[in-house]
Amino acid sequence: MEHKNIVATIYIKDGQAVGDPKKEQVSEPTEVLELAKMYNDSGVDKIICFDLSDDEEEHEKNLLAIREINRNIDIKTCGGGNIRRIDDVKRLLYAGCVEVVLNGAKPETIDLLKEASQRFGAEKILVSLTNVDFIFKTKSFLSENVHELLLMQPDLVPGIENVTDIPYILVQDTYDLDRITELLRSPMIRGIYGDFINCESADIMQLKATLSERGIIMDNFEPKLSWSDLKVNSDGLVPVVVQDYQTNQVLMVAYMNEEAFDTTIRIGKMTYWSRSRQELWIKGLTSGHIQYVKSLTADCDFDTILAKVSQVGGIACHTGAPSCFFNEIIKKEYIERSPLKIFENTYADITKEKQEDKESYVKQLMDKGLDGILRKIGEESAEMIIASKNADERELIHESADLLYHLMILMVEKNVSWEEVTRELAQR
Repeated sequence: MEHKNIVATIYIKDGQAVGDPKKEQVSEPTEVLELAKMYNDSGVDKIICFDLSDDEEEHEKNLLAIREINRNIDIKTCGGGNIRRIDDVKRLLYAGCVEVVLNGAKPETIDLLKEASQRFGAEKILVSLTNVDFIFKTKSFLSENVHELLLMQPDLVPGIENVTDIPYILVQDTYDLDRITELLRSPMIRGIYGDFINCESADIMQLKATLSERGIIMDNFEPKLSWSDLKVNSDGLVPVVVQDYQTNQVLMVAYMNEEAFDTTIRIGKMTYWSRSRQELWIKGLTSGHIQYVKSLTADCDFDTILAKVSQVGGIACHTGAPSCFFNEIIKKEYIERSPLKIFENTYADITKEKQEDKESYVKQLMDKGLDGILRKIGEESAEMIIASKNADERELIHESADLLYHLMILMVEKNVSWEEVTRELAQR
């Protein structure tokens, strides 16, 4: 059985996040990426990004904002708004959205729905509804071409459930736990979205924990080990080594008691026991540098925990440093062997050479423009094909490295990052 979704929404105007225009909310534009990161760490399961652009220039700016969101968060996104043709669907998917929501109130959506579903797959297509007319007009083929419905009016539920069995996400603007529980018990509802979820103070992890206790299947932390499975030290504590979940940088070491352990799992924020103050300590509660949990893993002896976290603000140490580990004792130079790290370092070197004034191979090739770079990639591709037909494995390795290097030059030229490429691979 699929878990139920808690869905956040971001309305994008001129590249910035604004309030829902249909509700005439008055709010200052906010940094769209920071808002998306907050939702990403708060425990929501999906973000729907609505493009509110009025013209093509603004449309481009909003697509870039959506692309930037998808480059920096882990949860899936759905893109919508200002979709008039199949190319708009494609551009949202290429911007990193896993799904696209079409507007059921627009007459052209009927034909666009079929084309988008056939080209990209029904599992990528949603339709937003403010009335049931669209359902009746498309009843004969809708279920084969759409993944979910997005109901923007609560009173649509009875009419929708009487004419289709397509699951839906329903608007629920206010925090009413009993009402939310009742809604999510319906097999037709995949999730809810609404104003209270978008609120910065919303405790989504606590909501999901409470709903789980009420028998609703949620995507939250279900620990495979309990505190009693761990071996505590003489003070009844377990040390915790904390790593950045993306870079694997060791950020700090702290301690947990049973209450801190249980609190961490329940709220999704790293919580420790302060040995000096003898009290529970939610990291970042006063500084704002919260650590959102991505994983907790016990070591082989069950006496140490490895925590991988998303560190808000990039500051873990009380000194203001990114990591508590910065006092070098000894250091020996070594050759980096991590494949992704090598790709990232080479990409960074190419970017640096592009920006420098001095002449270099990269600079000379980039000065020839896109056609020059593409010609070189063509040459390297041919050489790799020839090498693959030969018996010498070293030749293939050498030519493969050449091709990848020149591909990275193209990536830098087109501002495509390794994060985007690896994310695309991960979604396949």
